[in-house]
Amino acid sequence: MDNLDRGRMLFSHNFDITDGRLAALSRTEFAAIFNTGLTSNPQIHCRLINHPHWIVEILFPIDISPVDVGAECASILAQHRQQATGKRADILILGGVKTTPPTSPDPDALQPGEWGVDVVETASGDRFLEGINWEATIAQKPTDSIFKVALPIDL
Repeated sequence: MDNLDRGRMLFSHNFDITDGRLAALSRTEFAAIFNTGLTSNPQIHCRLINHPHWIVEILFPIDISPVDVGAECASILAQHRQQATGKRADILILGGVKTTPPTSPDPDALQPGEWGVDVVETASGDRFLEGINWEATIAQKPTDSIFKVALPIDL
C-alpha cells in the first residue's frame, strides 16, 4: 500500500476502570493485542509507535471503512479480555478525522485527514459518553468525519 490507497488511524488508550475488574495494559501489551488480532486480515497493518499520546498506528485500504476497522479492533480487544479475565467492561472506539494543521513534524503524529481514535475501556459506556458530552461534541461535525463503535461485553 502506498500513501494514496490507504487510510491511517492512530489509537490512544483510555482505561476508565477504577474498581480493579480489569488490569491496565502497558503500551506494548495494548499494541500486541492488535498486532496479534489483525494477523487474520493481511490488508490491515499495525505497529506500536513512539508518541506521547498515540500508541498504535493502523494502516488500512481505503475500500475498508474506518468504522469497520474500528469494529474489528473492538472485537479483537473484547476477545483478548474475554480470554484473560472473567470480568465485564464496555469498549468504545471513538474516532475523528484531524482537520487542523499538525502539531508536530514527528512522523508518528496525527496528520490532517487521518483518524485519531480513542479506544476506551470503561465500566459504563453510556456514563463515559455522557461524561465527555459526546453528543454535543459531535453535533456540529460532518457525519463522515466521526464514528463511534460501542461494544458492551460480558467478559
